[in-house]
Amino acid sequence: MGNKNSCCAHSSPPPGRKDLPHFEEYIPKEQESIGNIQHISEREPEDWDADPSLHPKAGTIFMERSKVSLENGLVRKRSQNHLVDVRPLKKSSSCSTIYLDDSTVSQPNLKNTVKCVALAIYYHIKNRTSHRQLDIFDEKLHPLTRDGVADDYDKHNPEHRQIYKFVRTLFNAAQLTAECAIITLVYLERLLTYAEVDITPANWKRIVLGAILLASKVWDDQAVWNVDYCQILKDITVEDMNELERQFLEMLQFNINVPSSVYAKYYFDLRTLAEANDLSFPGEPLSKDRAQKLEAMSRVCEDKVTEQALRNGFKKWSSLDNVSTGGPRRSVAILS
Repeated sequence: MGNKNSCCAHSSPPPGRKDLPHFEEYIPKEQESIGNIQHISEREPEDWDADPSLHPKAGTIFMERSKVSLENGLVRKRSQNHLVDVRPLKKSSSCSTIYLDDSTVSQPNLKNTVKCVALAIYYHIKNRTSHRQLDIFDEKLHPLTRDGVADDYDKHNPEHRQIYKFVRTLFNAAQLTAECAIITLVYLERLLTYAEVDITPANWKRIVLGAILLASKVWDDQAVWNVDYCQILKDITVEDMNELERQFLEMLQFNINVPSSVYAKYYFDLRTLAEANDLSFPGEPLSKDRAQKLEAMSRVCEDKVTEQALRNGFKKWSSLDNVSTGGPRRSVAILS
């Protein structure tokens, strides 16, 4: 990558040493990887089927920890917009109005996804099993603001709205996508598994910041630079951001791969978490323009299926609509 210094002593065998054996023969087996870090192709942990960030069937950690509060009857503090013991009204489709949920696994809704990720982080902190942490994530040692933190900064769990505000600020300022939020949660749980640390009131901001920083660079084609995050968080230095990213990567053992099956699992688990906490993804009324687009898309799909069926020798049968008028008949629909 533009480095003039070669990692090898010679780019070609030196003269007069044609019978020199291959260099690999002199490398002990336990030293094949630099810094005791295996290459991704060599890495196959024994308990990989229990790691939710790698195995598609392993249960996510945030879902397990959210069940602890539900089993104990402890529900997060709701905002003033929610009435006590009253579920919020959900909009349902009727004859005149159709409500659609535009959030899909390939194009999730940004605001709702960030809310769900913040809720998952909230349960991670609230139902943590220990207080293990590392200095690089300690906000007392590495404050994000010049004001620092209070003396009891590690005693009080943050509320869901506080976590959501922090994550939303970073995503809005850096113009990150909803997919990046899901990858952020995957990296966060991978860090907790690999580094054997816990996300606590003392380190949650820096852990989330490191996961967002890494996820934005892996997912987005035009990633936000570290110096740009320093414009969002005015009091943090570029050197601190670089060191945070470097140590985060080392703790992940440089394994930043996220299989599509794992991504889908986290997406659907977030939706399940939202339903259990009355954070369901609200539907939006189907507009006339959107209805026309959906109809056009369905016609194209129908034409492709029909064409493929005719190629395979299937006979196209006329429907009842074609029999009555001698041609295609379309029902009149009123959309409001």
